Amino acid sequence: MASERGPAPLGERLRAQGLRLTPQRQQVLAAVSDLDHATPEAIGARLRQQAGPGGAAPDTSTVYRTLELLEKLGLVWHTHLGKGAPVYHASEHPHLHVVCASCGDIASADPALLDEAAERLAAELGFTVDVGHVALSGTCRRCRESGTPQE
Repeated sequence: MASERGPAPLGERLRAQGLRLTPQRQQVLAAVSDLDHATPEAIGARLRQQAGPGGAAPDTSTVYRTLELLEKLGLVWHTHLGKGAPVYHASEHPHLHVVCASCGDIASADPALLDEAAERLAAELGFTVDVGHVALSGTCRRCRESGTPQE
């Protein structure tokens, strides 16, 4: 029996698109799940570390192409958390991102926190919020209490 993160759902989705389940696709999806919020570079570094010296790991362009495919299949989402590359996370648990502008800490929050705002946006603008891509910037409790200035 395959878990939600296991290869069966990925394999089924790929076959439905006429694509193959490759070891690289499995490795990238596993790294996204393991790392939670990771840039493509961090995912590639994780795969190189797992492969070890002399081991074969997907190159950077393969990681990017695989992430694009996995997002198209609805298995991962990307979010821009501010400056730099987007981060990727598994789509199985929708959440919004709260990013501290002082220390860079990333926290996940229940998307229901934005229900009222999402309803107003839908009613007033006909706009639907995609919570998988939402990132709110501010200052975390620890930085606020320590008086760390926001960058």
